[in-house]
Amino acid sequence: MSTKHTANEDRAIGEIAAAAGLTIRTLHYYEEIGLLRASKRTEAGHRIYTDADVTRLYRIKMLRSLGLPLSEIGQALDDPAWDLKSTMASQLAELEQRIAVESRLSGRLKRLLASADMTSTNSSTDMLTLLEEMAMIEQTVENRIAIIVYENLEKAFHFLQDAFALGPGELSRDTDGTVGHAEIEAGDGVIWLHQVSPEFGLSSPKALGGTSSTIAVMVADVDSHFQHAREFGASIVYEPVDQPYGYREYCARDLEGHLWSFMKRLK
Repeated sequence: MSTKHTANEDRAIGEIAAAAGLTIRTLHYYEEIGLLRASKRTEAGHRIYTDADVTRLYRIKMLRSLGLPLSEIGQALDDPAWDLKSTMASQLAELEQRIAVESRLSGRLKRLLASADMTSTNSSTDMLTLLEEMAMIEQTVENRIAIIVYENLEKAFHFLQDAFALGPGELSRDTDGTVGHAEIEAGDGVIWLHQVSPEFGLSSPKALGGTSSTIAVMVADVDSHFQHAREFGASIVYEPVDQPYGYREYCARDLEGHLWSFMKRLK
């Protein structure tokens, strides 16, 4: 059941977090990086959000939905010369271009499949054009998202922030309060945390007893990051070392056994 709000109403952090589908920890992080600060405090020091704060949070959420990283969102909100309408128009133009290319690609594939002789000159010409259009689609890809599988999304969400100092993204809950999706910020990339799914063969290393992949994250100071991770209980695989391939690196496992490497290029 939704709650009716009135204008000029001050709101506590719990109410704001629930309405926006975020965690209180995420709102604390937004304040830490200067993205969203509560305009008021109670005598006890609790954060109070005004209508202006809610409006800013709405803009943050909208820009996040367009794929902008938090660092660019902060710049966009604080730059008086930045124009939201132009940004949205640019995003729309790129989307429409991609849809047009994919539509042509779909039509060409249908013609090739319907062709009686796919070795003919006409089919070869269609295939060359098909390759060109596939390349166009590949060139429009702008963002990458890593997806990691966990048994306990909420616990993993907090561990990755505490132990590995990754920035919190969104934590989404189902109607029964169960966490169904979580996101973590890792520099210029985003990591999605996915629930285990027998249907798709997705399992946590905790259940498998091993993992077939690793996640590499670039950090400013490998040694201080290592000390922080160890203090917060990460399982250290090996301590910082200069690798022959040109990086200083250490390796650790998270609470469910995923393998993480944190590194910096050697000068």
